[in-house]
Amino acid sequence: QVQLVESGGGLVQPGGSLRLSCAASGSIFSMNLMAWYRQAPGKQRDLVARLRSTGITTYADSVKDRFTISRDNTKNTVYLQMNSLKPEDTAVYYCYVEARTGVRSGIYGYWGQGTQVTVSS
Repeated sequence: QVQLVESGGGLVQPGGSLRLSCAASGSIFSMNLMAWYRQAPGKQRDLVARLRSTGITTYADSVKDRFTISRDNTKNTVYLQMNSLKPEDTAVYYCYVEARTGVRSGIYGYWGQGTQVTVSS
């Protein structure tokens, strides 16, 4: 099993910055993909940013040039640096990881518990 613990959410004024962290622990053999999703009240959960083990990144159009996803392999941690935040970025942000727990295991997806980001003056 893989456990994900997110941190870094909070209240920030428009134009401000936050950095979210997601630390993975447990029986991790490899992590093929790490991503951030977000869900605003009454809306579906949408992809914000994705980072594959190859280094390829994908961003939602609404966050391009403002958000940056990165990882620290030594800490099994993925980050989301969010700059120039807007009220429409307000949502619960979820970490998602696809990982193997052993050399012969399949690839499974795991979700974090979510962290609230509120952008408001």
